[in-house]
Amino acid sequence: MRETVPRVVIVGGGFGGLAAARALKNTPANLILVDRTNHHLFQPLLYQVATSVLSPGQIGSPIRGIVGKQRNTTVILGEVTGVDKDRQCVSVNSADRTDVPIPYDFLILATGVTHSYFGRDEFEKFAPGLKSLADAVAIRNKILQAFEQAEAEEDPTRHRDLLTFVLVGAGPTGVEMAGAIAVLIRNTLKAEFRRITPGSARIVLLDMAPRVLGPFSEELSLAAKERLESLGVEVRLGHGVDQIDADGVVVAGERILSKTVIWTAGVAPSPAGKWLNVGTDRPGRVRIQPDLSVPGHPEIFVVGDTASLDQDGKPLPGVAQVAMQQGRYAGKLIGRRVTGKSAPGPFRYFDKGNMAVVGKGFAVLQIGKVHLSGFIAWLAWAAVHLQFLAQASLRVSVFVQWVWTYLTGQRGSRLIVNHYGAEQSKPVIEAAPVGMTPSSK
Repeated sequence: MRETVPRVVIVGGGFGGLAAARALKNTPANLILVDRTNHHLFQPLLYQVATSVLSPGQIGSPIRGIVGKQRNTTVILGEVTGVDKDRQCVSVNSADRTDVPIPYDFLILATGVTHSYFGRDEFEKFAPGLKSLADAVAIRNKILQAFEQAEAEEDPTRHRDLLTFVLVGAGPTGVEMAGAIAVLIRNTLKAEFRRITPGSARIVLLDMAPRVLGPFSEELSLAAKERLESLGVEVRLGHGVDQIDADGVVVAGERILSKTVIWTAGVAPSPAGKWLNVGTDRPGRVRIQPDLSVPGHPEIFVVGDTASLDQDGKPLPGVAQVAMQQGRYAGKLIGRRVTGKSAPGPFRYFDKGNMAVVGKGFAVLQIGKVHLSGFIAWLAWAAVHLQFLAQASLRVSVFVQWVWTYLTGQRGSRLIVNHYGAEQSKPVIEAAPVGMTPSSK
């Protein structure tokens, strides 16, 4: 027998899902939030875990801790595998059960994105992406192991290959990651090795686009490129990657030898479109109505990176602020329906601008006609990212760590951690896997 109180199922504990849950906290409805991890992840700072600035616990918050005071909210650790629109239920796999049906009166899908290798999935073995804490720790291991392997290598001619880092994709993640690696090896690690010179490491940023940070103005894109080059990063644009293997990459017919290749390029949406069997755009994102609902199903909403919605003739970007605003809107709309109030007008995204950090004390910021680069933009970037961390304790912890790192160059976590039960990381010599509002990419 179904509950008399409406049930709202939210799939995904990211920016969109949490915003929806918070918007529904005082609604006379039972909320069930399903996520395959037990934590909300602040993805815009993943690269700082991968480059040893922050520890995983500083950008991840237990979902139960965030919504623990919401008496109408239940959290379930599980992975959604499908949606039955006719029966109005989702199928969930948990630790000991599969395809458990969870019925809903309203459904919000906020399932995010994963890596996309543009049809070349064989690249994943040699070029890991950055979308989870596990990804960040694995990349941190690879970067730190490269220096350890080079220090132990007796043949100095092999040091250059071991200490060449290639990043594929010059969007916000690639630019921020390249700058962070440059600062790590030239500031933090420079005096810690005896047989190698960390500052001689090579960092190569590749993209087939004609410039870095495509969503930004040409002026800011050029400023970011010049900053990267001043940090020693080789920026190579206009050519895609032809091959990635255990020996490095091939771009424009040239082989770049490297044992550490990192994928910072495309993303692909979750399979929500297949679950719903509805119209999608070319990448596979669900085409939604102006009220964020699925055509023909006013009880189903799709928000964030999984959704495709045009505004003023342009698709909304895949950034955290879009997901947060959409999640908040969907929650409020459902709340008004439950309480018998009139529905709000169609969703409209308020763009608060774009920003990206490029190394220590330098960022680019674009808000409408306001374009800034340099230290002031970096302070604004830091303030915005601190504001959007999920818990006050994390804001304090991250702020203190940033100040300490800025003043001393010392990083928060430079541990190589191979967890029991997971595949042991191979030696590097053999190895293979924004905005003024934070970007979700």
